[in-house]
Amino acid sequence: MSTESVADRVTSLVRALRTHGIRIGTGESVDAAQAVAALGLDHREHLREGLAAALLHDQGQRAVFDPVFDLYFPREVGAPERPRGEVDRDELRERLARALAANDRAAMSRIAAEAVDRFGGYDAGGFSSMQTLDRLRPQTLLAGIMASMRGQGGGSGAFTDRIEADEIRRRIEEFREQVRSEARRRVAERRGTDEMARRVPVLTPDRTVFLYAGKEQLAELRRTVHPLARKLATRLAARRRRAARGHIDLRRTLRGSLSTGGVPMRPVLRRRRPARPELVLLCDVSGSVAGFANFTMLLVQALHDEFSKVRVFAFVNRIDEVTDLIARGTADPEGLGERIATEATVTGWHGSSDYGSALGEFVERYETAVTPRTSVFVLGDARTNQMDPNVPALRRIARSARRVHWLNPEARSQWDTGDSAAGAYAEVVAMHECRTARQLSTLVGRLLPV
Repeated sequence: MSTESVADRVTSLVRALRTHGIRIGTGESVDAAQAVAALGLDHREHLREGLAAALLHDQGQRAVFDPVFDLYFPREVGAPERPRGEVDRDELRERLARALAANDRAAMSRIAAEAVDRFGGYDAGGFSSMQTLDRLRPQTLLAGIMASMRGQGGGSGAFTDRIEADEIRRRIEEFREQVRSEARRRVAERRGTDEMARRVPVLTPDRTVFLYAGKEQLAELRRTVHPLARKLATRLAARRRRAARGHIDLRRTLRGSLSTGGVPMRPVLRRRRPARPELVLLCDVSGSVAGFANFTMLLVQALHDEFSKVRVFAFVNRIDEVTDLIARGTADPEGLGERIATEATVTGWHGSSDYGSALGEFVERYETAVTPRTSVFVLGDARTNQMDPNVPALRRIARSARRVHWLNPEARSQWDTGDSAAGAYAEVVAMHECRTARQLSTLVGRLLPV
């Protein structure tokens, strides 16, 4: 790659970032050019970090920067080298399983390139990450990897298995993103990098998948809680005003029309004065689900003025009220999970999630928290670790409450797979897929009572 072409790529990179809303001035552009001159092209990740330091103003902009950088500074120019002949799908899946088990990112990247090359092409001359992933099906490797890790002397016990499963799911999602990036790079080579850079899907914080979010992504999500709460509060207040207008009082309207010859010129409304509703949250705080639960708890706490009463309960296999911890946690949201783990009783003699025991204990200890004015939200993936789901306890809560909604951070396609009892619970209460902050915002704005 010539010096002139590198300068052109940096200029195009800056232009593409500006189209995605990142403010980059002349000074930052000069810093970027100096960073390229100092770092060179031998170490691509060093170059990535140098350009990010020169061009970006905060860590949240990395979600925009990284996929655009991958287009202008790909791992290789042209198609990557690959073995001659056909690539066997089963052999590729075996190699991918080994790479995922070892967390070998370099091998995962090579396999992503091979997979896109072999399975992602279509007649129009393009490449499809969706088609590649549909053929390779990396999500089905989880059980085999877990069995292999146990056979090699890995952790044992339901709690350890849950942690390891969450980590493998995170690695699978990382591989899926590598496939998407590779497919975008191939298409960019054929259609033009600038056009692809303008259309590249940007993973903003509100699109981050809760189950696969890392520590930095969760921190960025927490910074969006209060802006999101303000928007939702405005929306809920508008809904409350509309609801308070009431319906036409036909008798009083007809009586008033006597003064206008029987023409109802001034409709009379039967005013409603709805009381502010009560809200109860039941939150699974185990494993990767904890990030989703913590974010939702902080969001609801920021909206507490919209309700007459808010009570929050956390559980793994025991359940405990954490309303006060959430209220104190608004000043230090990053430490919320640790405070719940140390100050609340959410686990018993084992550390695995047990929805049946937690729901049963809630009914025994806190049933009076649910009244006909209460809306209950259950947050969790409904994975019971093969234990009794205790559907009757959920049915008892549903009979006492105004309404019950279950927000599940897993994709709908994963419900009722493995130890998931989502289908059984969905027969009792409404269950909604809620994987990102954007989905959560939509559901909260639609489902919260007024």
